[in-house]
Amino acid sequence: MPELPEVETVRRGLQPAMEGAVIAQARVNRPDLRWPFPDRMAERLTGAKVTQLRRRSKYILADLDTGESLLIHLGMSGRMTVSGDPLGQFAHNHPAAAKHDHVVFDMDNGARVTFNDPRRFGAMDLLPSDNSDSHPLLAKLGPEPLGNDFHEAYLVERLSARNTPIKTALLDQRIIAGLGNIYVCEALFRAGIAPTRKAGALSKEHIQNLVPIIRDVLEAAIAAGGSSLKDFRQADGELGYFQHSFDVYGREGEPCKTPDCKGKIDRITQSGRSSFFCAQCQR
Repeated sequence: MPELPEVETVRRGLQPAMEGAVIAQARVNRPDLRWPFPDRMAERLTGAKVTQLRRRSKYILADLDTGESLLIHLGMSGRMTVSGDPLGQFAHNHPAAAKHDHVVFDMDNGARVTFNDPRRFGAMDLLPSDNSDSHPLLAKLGPEPLGNDFHEAYLVERLSARNTPIKTALLDQRIIAGLGNIYVCEALFRAGIAPTRKAGALSKEHIQNLVPIIRDVLEAAIAAGGSSLKDFRQADGELGYFQHSFDVYGREGEPCKTPDCKGKIDRITQSGRSSFFCAQCQR
């Protein structure tokens, strides 16, 4: 499933085509994805101007001049691609309609934005813009890891006395919004912390060091266009490249990249997810 860097990459790719433009025509080609689309979604979107395109956790939110916001979740295999952009950001003309093109936005600037989702685990919803934080999918989310509300004192307070493994705590969306399995594995490696360590047993210094490390990992992934492991594509259809920079994720049995380390990358299962780490470097 796309994590924060992938969703942010898509948002930035959609921005030139959608922000400030009017949805000249919205087409909804099926009644549902992960759950039913909102009532009269195509009608409510057609003619609306996208005033802002923002991200909250792993969700994209398109604020409209109608007072509503379109919430978009890519799910496991969802892609949003742009064609025909008059600003010259994208090289492709409008492609022929594909089997899993479930929602299509024709913008008044000539761009077309297509949501394609073969596995249909994605979702869209419409909600009041001025009360978007109360939506059930957003209401309990923690602070954004790249935002001002995520800082050393906050993380120390939230992890204090927690008996869960640090890997599990960092994946808790109520503590930090948007972090997923890939980037938690990478951050813990850079911090030298084993994923099995109890969060509450970590020193204050270890927890404080995690904050800039998490930010560095996420910013590097965004700069590389995210990580393309299976289905993920950027808005122009291109792959992300951060997977070529993984230190531990997906590298089970391979040598540790730390200079002079003789260890190999191990994999264990925590809460049904694979954790990759170097037992020599992470304690």
